[in-house]
Amino acid sequence: MKASDLFVKALENEGVEYIFGIPGEENLDILNSLIDSNIQLILTRHEQGAGFMAATYGRLTGKPGVCMSTLGPGATNLVTPAAYAQLGAMPMLMITGQKPIKKSKQGRFQIIDVVDMMQSITKFTKQIVNGNNIPSLVREAFRLSTEERPGAVHLELPEDVAAEESDFRLFEVVGHRRPDANNKSIVSASRMIEEAKNPLILIGAGANRKRTSYALKEFIERTGIPFFNTQMGKGVIDERHPLFLGTAALSANDFLHNAIRHSDLIINVGHDVIEKPPFFMEQGAQKVIHVNFFPAEVDDVYFPQLNVVGDIAHSVHSLADMVDPAVHWDFSYFKKVKAEVDSHLHKYFEDKRFPTLPQRLVNMVRKALPEDGIVTLDNGVYKIWFARNFECYQPNTLLLDNALATMGAGLPSAMAAKMIYPEKKVISVCGDGGFMMNSQELETAVRHKLNLVVIILNDSSYGMIKWKQEAMGFPNFGLDYANPDFVAYANSYGAIGHRPTSDADFKATLDSCLETDGVHVIDLAIDYSLNHSILNVLLKESAEII
Repeated sequence: MKASDLFVKALENEGVEYIFGIPGEENLDILNSLIDSNIQLILTRHEQGAGFMAATYGRLTGKPGVCMSTLGPGATNLVTPAAYAQLGAMPMLMITGQKPIKKSKQGRFQIIDVVDMMQSITKFTKQIVNGNNIPSLVREAFRLSTEERPGAVHLELPEDVAAEESDFRLFEVVGHRRPDANNKSIVSASRMIEEAKNPLILIGAGANRKRTSYALKEFIERTGIPFFNTQMGKGVIDERHPLFLGTAALSANDFLHNAIRHSDLIINVGHDVIEKPPFFMEQGAQKVIHVNFFPAEVDDVYFPQLNVVGDIAHSVHSLADMVDPAVHWDFSYFKKVKAEVDSHLHKYFEDKRFPTLPQRLVNMVRKALPEDGIVTLDNGVYKIWFARNFECYQPNTLLLDNALATMGAGLPSAMAAKMIYPEKKVISVCGDGGFMMNSQELETAVRHKLNLVVIILNDSSYGMIKWKQEAMGFPNFGLDYANPDFVAYANSYGAIGHRPTSDADFKATLDSCLETDGVHVIDLAIDYSLNHSILNVLLKESAEII
């Protein structure tokens, strides 16, 4: 069997549905092998978009998303998505081509050491030098990509290896049960929780597994311990729960951070410091129990007193069975914080000024979407407001990046989400800066007849950096630019462009777009002018409730 045919058979054996990417001369054998495959090639307009789509597929399904590029510049364009998947714990396989390795007549043309380049941003990277090794290397790549902590893997298939004859053999896809935590650690954690006076639960991205979500809900309801989440832990537990205190969207000094400081024990479920930390440990301050698939890496700001290492769902379920609510637990301060958080989250929700305030946008998007609707975010100052103010009812309904925190991922993520869940409403919220980094994928979305809504927040600047610039006392410099006519731009791709001129117009436009087929692009004027003053007042008011 031709090696490229064997490669595709190995991918089919793993249950691959899509390959996102841009083939080149060096992948033509694979491209030809895909013709009769049940794997669908999603031809994108840039490798970065393909990588973000593959990573999002991995995030939503738990199975590695697959993307493909040629050698050299195609492979280097996958570096950012590789880091995005690796830091965000999203399983993803990258396949890159390469010149023939046994005989080449082109010298070093376009050749860089892609395997070496990928070493620091993947869990596994390998050049295939013999077609007979393809089945074992594909199986190993998929195993490692999904093994906790999930992440990016990479295989390089040179042109001459892809064309050679190989023995047909496939390996059975064998899963494994994650080991349970040592019972002594569960007993120790139970004792620490019962002895604490103000325990508090933190939910991170690693808890975003179905079994863990069920176990956490059971633990919270049996014990009555309040909880909060990180940005990437949003939706693991329905945020309408009466014990939910909020999301740690700001680095420090939000109302929620008062509760964190007041707690004497944080039960940290599924969070690690690759995601921006929601609190910083200090010697002599509150204790932390680290509940995760892997031990905590000791860091200047994170050094837990106890590691409960093993399957998170089993650990949490065991704690739910073992921990008895203590009469000395005092959650009165947490209730006070929750009241303050709730009252401030809704501030500006009904402010109908135009251009639109980001808090108003959050409220309108939440009201327009059903409970299982999905919002994907690019990276910008609006991400803070969505993380802090957008109420998630189900897991994976607000897709944001708080690990690499890259721009350009919002639109491709929405496209992947819509492919996986065609029946769900999907909205991508992008800043004008982030949108333009992969805006060409509008053509891909239109070509594949995806029904989705893209909201571009138009302030003609890199707004988050501008906000930071102002906060640090620097003059306004170097962050403003001109945008294209986004309505005409969208229409040129075959999408449908809209430009609301008032709050009421935006609401009507958003509702209509969600009910109408096609790719809709809404050019929304956004007002960030209050960000600095709102946050200053927020920090002042937060300090006053201590």
